[in-house]
Amino acid sequence: MPPASNQPPRIMLLTGASRGIGHATVKRFSSAGWRVITCSRQPFPEQCPWAAGPEDHIQVDLSDPDNTLEAVQEIKNRLPAGELHALVNNAGISPKGPGGTRLDTLDTAWSTWTQVFQVNFFAPILLAGGLREELRKAKGSVVNVTSIAGSRVHPFAGAAYATSKAALAALTREMARDFGPIGVRVNAIAPGEIDTAILSPGTDKIVAEIPMRRLGTPDEVAKIIYVLCTETSSYLNGAEIHIDGGQAV
Repeated sequence: MPPASNQPPRIMLLTGASRGIGHATVKRFSSAGWRVITCSRQPFPEQCPWAAGPEDHIQVDLSDPDNTLEAVQEIKNRLPAGELHALVNNAGISPKGPGGTRLDTLDTAWSTWTQVFQVNFFAPILLAGGLREELRKAKGSVVNVTSIAGSRVHPFAGAAYATSKAALAALTREMARDFGPIGVRVNAIAPGEIDTAILSPGTDKIVAEIPMRRLGTPDEVAKIIYVLCTETSSYLNGAEIHIDGGQAV
């Protein structure tokens, strides 16, 4: 348990909190005494381990811009001092074809392109922009979760997912330039092959080519997210950190 303090807890907003990297991130920040507000398409999952979870969960469809903006207002209502210390844009979707096949540029429906970009790219813009004053007041941090697929063609990640993550990496640089003068740092992490429920069959062949010869764990990603939201990284801005066991080298 974190040491007792008379100071109010720092507050983090996390999208895509119900599993994998998001779930590990909640546990990492909660164990350090942060208050975590979570957002996802699903209701609060009963098996989640943090006590304030049900009260601090917001069900939102990030593929719907109007619903996303409604969630921004609800988040503002839940910040007692009008301060948000961290925004972690973790939610992402990666649709597959029949049998889990990769959707390339030739067989991805237009509706899929727009849905993927709305969740993976436009929702982070709406959230960060809508909460800019709350982030400014707290001198907070934004962390965008991109992907190794954003910098090279991946055998499993579809074209819409990969290009949305590449766009999010570029957005991170733009946001770092724009938010920096108001005291808000913006960085990104690009996970490689992480041991989560969305791994595709055949991942073992990729692992054989990773220098560390293993998958990463969600907690290993969550630890870096935590560092990016604390004073340990106080002069890091506009960076994209690859968490991939050397896969990108």
